[in-house]
Amino acid sequence: MLDCPFCRTPFTPDNDAAELARVRARVEKKDPVAINYLGEKYCHGEVGLQKDMRRAIELWEEAKQLGSVRALFNLGFAYSRGDGVQEDEVKAVELFEQAAIKDMLGVGSILVVMSSRRVNTTGKNGAQGISRSN
Repeated sequence: MLDCPFCRTPFTPDNDAAELARVRARVEKKDPVAINYLGEKYCHGEVGLQKDMRRAIELWEEAKQLGSVRALFNLGFAYSRGDGVQEDEVKAVELFEQAAIKDMLGVGSILVVMSSRRVNTTGKNGAQGISRSN
């Protein structure tokens, strides 16, 4: 049986309310893992939550400020797809690079994918911009 990664309480299958209560208790204590996790649940509309990408982004931003590498990764994907935020490949690459520097998720493969799209963060005269070739 699996245990809660935050409090080691055994999981009760199909008890979303109990899981959400445990996670929110950790969120109140500013646990970046729990904050990111709650953001993921809002992103996918899980554990009884309505899908809410704006709330997910807010939570991932908070988790990022508290040091969550996974939040950097999640934000990078959101910006690369324009999911809950305006699409911004330059910002996505910056977030993926920050996550890769911390190297806790093995996100180097994401950078390979992004570089294969030939994302360029500097344009003519050093201006920010992107270019891709397909």
